[in-house]
Amino acid sequence: MKTAIIGAGRNKSGIGQYIGKYFQKNRASVVSVLGTTEKTVRKASSILTQYGIDAAYYTDFNSMMKRERPDAVVIACPALAHYEYLINCVKEGVHVFCEKPFVWQDNTDMDITSLLENIFETAESNDLIIAMNSQWPFSLPYYEQLCGPVDSQKVDTFFIRLSPMVSGKEMILESVPHALSILYMVFGDGEIGNLSIEAYKEKIITTFHYTFTTSYCEVMIELVRTILPPRSFSYGFNDKIIHRVLDLDTYDISFKYSDKTLKIRDPLELSVQDFISAVREKREPLIGKAHIISNMVLLKKIYNCCEIS
Repeated sequence: MKTAIIGAGRNKSGIGQYIGKYFQKNRASVVSVLGTTEKTVRKASSILTQYGIDAAYYTDFNSMMKRERPDAVVIACPALAHYEYLINCVKEGVHVFCEKPFVWQDNTDMDITSLLENIFETAESNDLIIAMNSQWPFSLPYYEQLCGPVDSQKVDTFFIRLSPMVSGKEMILESVPHALSILYMVFGDGEIGNLSIEAYKEKIITTFHYTFTTSYCEVMIELVRTILPPRSFSYGFNDKIIHRVLDLDTYDISFKYSDKTLKIRDPLELSVQDFISAVREKREPLIGKAHIISNMVLLKKIYNCCEIS
């Protein structure tokens, strides 16, 4: 599977190069990268060589698609550019693995449902696989190894703490999709009620009831801006909270709960693997259409209610 990456050289908290690494590792060869300037995209291509990737570099989408003819495209550029690339990719007939938030426009009146329908209708007419990278749901089996099975009928509370590098309301776009994806995986499609947001430039605490088919769960999402690693990450149900431990020398990831520590596979790689196998098996990916629509609709509701103090 020939793969192109849009945004492999993104700054801030962009993970395009790591996505590229895992595509290459899982036999979906990265053939090209696309960036905004020749300087940045050439640098991105150079960085990828450490993973055995020899990627041509482009600054024009149409030229890249015509010359490289990829089977799949990774969209890892800033969120405001996602929609244009998504719709162009599905029109070109390629599968798409897109960073979260899946689509976004800097406009509180945007009709996010229409944007999503345009993408998925075109994708379905061309038999294309579309996935959003929201990797932390892939860590749930490791969580259950440490804390026991998560029974949606017996869960009363969910807590998650993330530490984005960005500040202000952008923290919501960067991090809240992870929380919403975990909730979707455990409870299915849900609605938000009793929403309350305490927001400052470098810290946002969001609480709400996630109401699903049979009950609801009390949710707290804590976002604290953190620039330098290691950036803290923890989550859990019913006060059983795991904490991520990151080895900065090897980038090995472990979960710690009480006096137990469990080394885990990088959920980002698991997310990439699920997309690749979905393409090869012609099936819906774990973070597919229904999941993406639910995630984006709820994200917009939270974002629109947030006012920075």
